[in-house]
Amino acid sequence: MANKVMIVGTGNVGASIGFCLVNQRTAVSELILTDINMEDAEGEAMDLRDTLAVSPSFMKIKSGTYKDAGDCDVIIITAGAPQKPGETRMDLLKKNSAIFKDMISQIMDAGFNGIFVVVTNPMDVMTYLTMRYSGLPPEQVIGSGTILDSARLRFRISERIGVAPKSVHAFQIGEHGDTEFALWSTANLAGQPIEKILKADERKEIEDFARNEAYDIIKKKGATYYGIGACVTKLINCILGDEKRILPVSSYDDFSDVYYGFPAIVGRHGIIRKLELKLTEKEGIKLQKSINAIKEAIKEATE
Repeated sequence: MANKVMIVGTGNVGASIGFCLVNQRTAVSELILTDINMEDAEGEAMDLRDTLAVSPSFMKIKSGTYKDAGDCDVIIITAGAPQKPGETRMDLLKKNSAIFKDMISQIMDAGFNGIFVVVTNPMDVMTYLTMRYSGLPPEQVIGSGTILDSARLRFRISERIGVAPKSVHAFQIGEHGDTEFALWSTANLAGQPIEKILKADERKEIEDFARNEAYDIIKKKGATYYGIGACVTKLINCILGDEKRILPVSSYDDFSDVYYGFPAIVGRHGIIRKLELKLTEKEGIKLQKSINAIKEAIKEATE
């Protein structure tokens, strides 16, 4: 395998993903950056190439166009309008859905048959549209899902308990947005249920933090990008290394005909399978509410 990766969109998010890919040990052999502003894409490629003498990974890095997509193994889509202060992810729907149809068409015309990783918000909706516009099997189209939200959740839990974040096993699931929620029924620390360690009011504060921290970051600095850069890099490593890790990515649910964040096994060929977890009645209601919100947004985008 060539392990060739393209990043579409070289704004803060795309550039941060590129920086993380170069500065972690990855299997990427070639990285192509493309953007509607080709000068920016070339500038980012030049800047990233300057790290190669000291970074842990070596890869070919260049700017390019959609014509370079044909033999890519993974295409990461970050292109789209940025989320402004006070603007929800769903507010971005009309702006970003208009961008995708032409972009996906050009990529597919180049002969692409790899894996799409969609990061652009509203991410679950854009992932669904990517699947529909590309015609690829659903397992080859993955959204970044609630990986970042789950990372926020795990970090906050770890702070409260006093352990390393990597020792906390917990997921935010559903929409990457206002209806996401913590799956407390499965959250644990070395098998010990978090529900038995933290009180209900503590769990609510932590869950609210994980759901809303992005808004606070955007208010303070204008955008979020380091966290998602690291999370997408983890996902790319999982795909190219065929690691078969369980990640809360946005994957397709054929019963509801939507994409939403839920633990799934991810490998070289994309989504292997979504886990079958037993949710509590309350969690099931919350998940359905999240699915309904995504379905309504998809309806708005496709009408």
